Amino acid sequence: MSAPEPAANTAHPLLVVIDPVARRTDGESVRIAKDVLCAGANVKICLPEGPEEFARALARRGGRRPVVVGDDRALLRAVALLHRERELGAGALALVPIGASVDIAQALGVPIGAVAAARAVLEGVARRLDLLVDDSDGVVLGDLRIPAAPSPVAAAASVWGTCRSLVRTLVRPAPQSAPPVARTYRLRVEADGVLLNDLDRPVEDVSLCSRGGRAEVVIRPHGGEQVRVEADAVTVSGADFRYRADALVAGPVRTRTWTVRPGAWSLTLPV
Repeated sequence: MSAPEPAANTAHPLLVVIDPVARRTDGESVRIAKDVLCAGANVKICLPEGPEEFARALARRGGRRPVVVGDDRALLRAVALLHRERELGAGALALVPIGASVDIAQALGVPIGAVAAARAVLEGVARRLDLLVDDSDGVVLGDLRIPAAPSPVAAAASVWGTCRSLVRTLVRPAPQSAPPVARTYRLRVEADGVLLNDLDRPVEDVSLCSRGGRAEVVIRPHGGEQVRVEADAVTVSGADFRYRADALVAGPVRTRTWTVRPGAWSLTLPV
């Protein structure tokens, strides 16, 4: 996270986009946030009913500073839309986190609570944050993981083991549980063109996140020592794999490259 930019001007007009999920899950917090924002700035309220209306509202914001009222998914949607428009760096985005999932917002430093978050929108500062961008133009704000899945042989062995255990349970007391089947992937991992792991060495987990303008990649080989490096770009390839980015599951893909964009976007945070 870089040094803060000048404090937000409360006289600057705001476009407050209220996600429909937030309105359904916590209408009272939404009302409180609206009251605080409207009392402190020139506000235009937008109530989209779905992703398409959400996208149109952001696209037609004009000179208004966008404020998203919603959960982590609403924030991700806004960042992804602005990134695709190539306008993510044009101005600061603000968030009032309301909904069931606000872990990403909290990790980024946004206050949890309608009043505190709305006041931060009015009185906070814009801080530059890093972004992970993949080769399909997807974005990642927080952590990314490629958790291992059991191979077909291991999965079949696990199923048959469960069946045998059930049969034994029906005829006599259950024995002690068998040790868990190892879950691994065979992945090729490269960081800035340097090979960190090849297909002949199965891995249990690969994780990736942005740290101070660089990507930190951690590889946990099966039965080996953990590998941790920093890079500007990381490429993962192998058999079809899924990955979990910002709590959303994507894939399957055979290869994917993630590149760090230092200070690619701004979020309004408390002073």
